[in-house]
Amino acid sequence: MFLLHMVDTTVKKLKSHVANFITLCNLSFGGASIMATLNGAYSYSVLFIFIAAFLDRYDGKIARKYNQESELGKQLDSMSDIISFGVAPALLMYQNVLVDFEVAGMIMTILYIACGAFRLARFNITESTGYFVGLPITAAGTFLTISFLLIPFVGSVFYMFLVPIIAILMIRTFSIKKI
Repeated sequence: MFLLHMVDTTVKKLKSHVANFITLCNLSFGGASIMATLNGAYSYSVLFIFIAAFLDRYDGKIARKYNQESELGKQLDSMSDIISFGVAPALLMYQNVLVDFEVAGMIMTILYIACGAFRLARFNITESTGYFVGLPITAAGTFLTISFLLIPFVGSVFYMFLVPIIAILMIRTFSIKKI
């Protein structure tokens, strides 16, 4: 009987940390993407951002399924998202095309990261309504990462327009229904 109780308690504790573990995996793949970019392994960087997006899709669902939503989980998710969908895609694009524009490219990179951080902070202090306000950073980062595949077909000037447009869409106040 005691052993059964111990097993049950252990399973409950593990369930309470599953979502946060998935969120930390998201963050880890974002960090791995940054390191891959710094080492010139751009294909791996893209792959790691996509894996982070997959993980980000499910951490909240699992937290809700096990009734484990928490302020800690919400904050941890935002910290992971700024790494995986803010810094990682921005650095990937900076290293591949924005670096050609020197200071202007640096400004575009920083603008994208700053708008992503602002968007996440705003999300964390607002009530959940079933709608996103502004373009979610996960969508922005995934879109920017997908655009990496266009580099051979579009000029680098294209990204001097794309990056600030995506950045501004993150901080705009339009609503998108959550799926």
